Amino acid sequence: MRLSTRIALAVGATVPVLVLATGWLLLRLVAADLHDQQDAHLRERATAVAKDARGLLRASAADRSAAVEQARERRLFTSALDVGVRLIGPEETFTGGPQPDQEVSLPESAPVPVTLRAGGRSWRVLSTRVTGARPGVRGTLWLFAPDTAGEAQLRLVRRRVVTVALLAAPLSGLLAGAVASRASRPLRRLRDSASGLDPRTSTARLDHEPTRIAEVDDLAHTLQTVLTRYDEQAARTAEALATARSFASAASHELRTPLMSMQTNLEILTEHPELPGPDRDETLGDLRREHARLLGLLVMLRELGRGDLVEADAFGPVDLTDVVEASAEDQVRRHPLARISSDCPPGLRVHGWEPGLRTVVDNLLANALVHGCEDGRPARVDVTLRASGGHAILIVDDRGPGIPPDRRAEVFERFKRRADSPGSGLGLTLVAQQIDLHRGRIRIVDPPTGPGTRIEVILPLLDGAAGTETTLPLQRNWMISTAGRPQEFHKEDS
Repeated sequence: MRLSTRIALAVGATVPVLVLATGWLLLRLVAADLHDQQDAHLRERATAVAKDARGLLRASAADRSAAVEQARERRLFTSALDVGVRLIGPEETFTGGPQPDQEVSLPESAPVPVTLRAGGRSWRVLSTRVTGARPGVRGTLWLFAPDTAGEAQLRLVRRRVVTVALLAAPLSGLLAGAVASRASRPLRRLRDSASGLDPRTSTARLDHEPTRIAEVDDLAHTLQTVLTRYDEQAARTAEALATARSFASAASHELRTPLMSMQTNLEILTEHPELPGPDRDETLGDLRREHARLLGLLVMLRELGRGDLVEADAFGPVDLTDVVEASAEDQVRRHPLARISSDCPPGLRVHGWEPGLRTVVDNLLANALVHGCEDGRPARVDVTLRASGGHAILIVDDRGPGIPPDRRAEVFERFKRRADSPGSGLGLTLVAQQIDLHRGRIRIVDPPTGPGTRIEVILPLLDGAAGTETTLPLQRNWMISTAGRPQEFHKEDS
C-alpha cells in the first residue's frame, strides 16, 4: 500500500473521530447553556410568585371565603405564566400549569434547579420555602419547566454533528491523499533514482539534490553512506581475494624448490638403503635444512598475509620500550652465545599494532644475529631506542660484513637473500610492510665505527602525533609485490 493511501485512510478515520469528540463537547456546552437559561427563568418566576404563594397560604390558614381563596389562586397561576406551579401547604396543595403527575415523587428539596424525568418527559424543577408571620403560613413552592425545547435543540445539534462527521470522512481522506501524494513526490524521485543503481554492475552512485525535506534528505544521505560502505567492503573483499590468490601463487612458487629437494633426498634414501653412513647423514642434514626453510617460508607468508589484512581498529597505544626489551630477551634465550645489548629509555609510546611492531623488532634482531657474525665468532648486536623531535628512533647495529650501498634497496624485496643465507628472504620484506602500515620510515646506513650494518626505524610518537586515528595505506599488496614508496634508503659515510 502506498504511503499516500495510508495517510489518506488514517486521516479519513481520524477526522470523523475528532468531529464526533468535538460534537460531544459541543452538545455538553449547548445543554449547559439551555439549562442555564431555563434555570434563570425558573428563579425569576420563583421570585415573582413567592408573594402570591404567601398570600394564598394566609388565605387558606385564615379560613377565608372560597371566593377569596380562588382569587388568590388565580393570581398565583397567572403570575407563574408558562411555568407549572405546585404549592404544598400544611393542609392543602394547589397545582396549576404544566407539571408531572401527582403520583411522581419529587425530590425532598431542590433549592437549585434539577432535572426530573417522568413518563418519558424531562422537567427542570426548582423548590423554595414559603413562610409568613402568622401561624400556619408555611409551605413549599415547586416550579416546573418542561425540557422539551432543550431536547429538540440538542437533537438538532446531534444530527448536524453526525452529518458533518459522515461528510468529513471521505472529504478529509481525499484531501489528505492529494496532499500526501504531492508531499511524497521528492520521495518518489529518490526511489526512482535509487532503483536504477546496481553496485555489482555499475559504478554510478546516488546523485541527490537537497529537497529541504529532512526525512527525504536523511534517507538519501543514509543510502549514500550505505553505498559508500558497500564500495569500501567490496574493495577490501577484492583486496583480500587478490592477497589470497597471491599467497597461493607465491607459496606454490617458493615452496617448490625445497619440496623438490626434499623429494630428491627422500628418493635417494629410499632407493639406496645401503647408503654409507656419512652420505646418509649428509642427506638427512639436507632434509632438515630444507624442512626448516619450508617452515620459515610458511611462517613469513602467513605474517605478510596478516599485515595485508589488518584493520585500523586493531591499532592502539603501544609501549615501544616494552616491545623491544621483550624481543631482545627472547632472542637471548634462542641464541645464548650471542651478545645483545640494549639501551631503551622507558615511556616511549606509539600508536600502532603491537603484533606488527613485535614482528619488526624480532626480524631486525634475527637478521642481525644471522648476518652479523664476525670471523665465525658469536654475533654482537646493539639495540638503541631514543626519542627525537616527536619520533621514536630504533637503531640496530651489527658487526657483520655489511650490505653494499647498491644492494641496500633490494634487501626489502621479496625473496632477496644472499646465496649462503639460511633465511627465507621475507624477513626484511615483512619489516618494510609493517613500517609502511605504521606510517614510519626505515633506512640502512653505515655504522659510525667499524664494519657492519646499521638499520634505523623512525616511528611517530603517540604524544607527538596529530591524533590517535590510523589511516592505513589504500593499497596493501606486499604479498603480490614489494612497495618501495614508503621507505627511504640512504647511504651515509662513516
